[in-house]
Amino acid sequence: MNEFAPVLDDEAIAVARVLANDHVADVVEALNHEPRETAIELLCAVPFERLVEIFDQPQLESAPELVEALPRAKASKLLTAMSVDRAADILRELDEPARSELLGALAPPLRATLLSILGYPEGSAASIMTTEFVSVPSDWTVGRTLDYIRKVERTRETVYAIYIVDPETHLLVRSTGLRRLITGEPDDPILSVAPDRAPVTVTPLTDRETLAQTISKYDLLAVPVVDHGKILGIVTIDDIIDTMVEETTEDVHRFGGMEALDEPYMKMGFLAMIQKRGGWLCALFISEMLTANAMQSYEGELEKAIVLTLFIPLIMSSGGNSGSQATSLVIRALALREIGLGDWWRVALRELPTGLLLGAILGVVGVCRITLWQYFGFYDYGPHWERIAATVGAALVGIVTFGSLSGSMLPFALKRIGFDPASASAPFVATLVDVTGLVIYFSVALVILRGTLL
Repeated sequence: MNEFAPVLDDEAIAVARVLANDHVADVVEALNHEPRETAIELLCAVPFERLVEIFDQPQLESAPELVEALPRAKASKLLTAMSVDRAADILRELDEPARSELLGALAPPLRATLLSILGYPEGSAASIMTTEFVSVPSDWTVGRTLDYIRKVERTRETVYAIYIVDPETHLLVRSTGLRRLITGEPDDPILSVAPDRAPVTVTPLTDRETLAQTISKYDLLAVPVVDHGKILGIVTIDDIIDTMVEETTEDVHRFGGMEALDEPYMKMGFLAMIQKRGGWLCALFISEMLTANAMQSYEGELEKAIVLTLFIPLIMSSGGNSGSQATSLVIRALALREIGLGDWWRVALRELPTGLLLGAILGVVGVCRITLWQYFGFYDYGPHWERIAATVGAALVGIVTFGSLSGSMLPFALKRIGFDPASASAPFVATLVDVTGLVIYFSVALVILRGTLL
């Protein structure tokens, strides 16, 4: 990679001065809307301290590419000054040989720390932790701890959580908050202001969803990552918010029936977008072909009672909608740990009567619609319109019930075999229910209309 040495014009320098004074979040938002070359030009003009603040923001898009475009010396200095967890995030996204070159330019202790973080699986607690936390020996006093915090405050991710370790074994003993610390007397032992309970911790391989639930459950600002009793780092609440936004975005994309996007929508390349969406659309289209096969199987019945085709869209959409509703509810409940795999039968027992009642409601609406149209002359369904109304009503009960039950069970089945429940996308559920809905519809029609239209 060649070093980037921009020649700044007066306008770029003026804009850079404005960026140096605006709120860093506003600066990041502005840079995200600039072309890559312009963004690099502006970043080279801002003061170095400001540059560190900008790159420490997870919202900065294309941060790895921007770092790679900077001169090597400036890029390595930037990674050194940044928070460790953010530097690890950027290095993780860099390709070789840029990653190795930048790591090689760092001081050995920092390089070892970053390599340790990069060695953990992406999405684990250790992969998003920072090693810049406040820890003190358990034999210190409150006053000595406060003096220490004043000295190291600028080099720590947060000072609101203080971790107390054994001075000999370095094992985590207790944790306390800054509020408790400042209310204690300077000569009090640090342990006297710490809660008399073991601190809440996570392991290095804890996934980020469990991590988020832990922080939410115990109302923490940060949670320590502990391995064999020793604290490796901490994960702060802002890191969790950033990672959960990414996770939620991926789930929303999958639930919409496509692969998760790797970049913001407006920055996604045309061919990349086609690749992300085309595969799922083809799979769903092929699945929908089963609907045509189902209709072909009942071709004779359709020829005898062509009026049945009028209600096929109504039947298919009702089943798909009920299935999508159930799927959405169950996926969210699984994500929030409100239910587990072992609760599938409880969900089934809940969705079965729910589907029956919802289907009955839609069935009544369908029957009323046919009756009103027949009586007011909007459409003539023929001499057997009562049986047609009964067919539509009964079919809706069966289809909505099946849609609710199958839609609620599909996430459990996917999770059981190791897939993300979010893969049970609404289009996929709708396709499944469409095919079975037609079978239910025509089966009910064969029973009710036999001897009349069929």
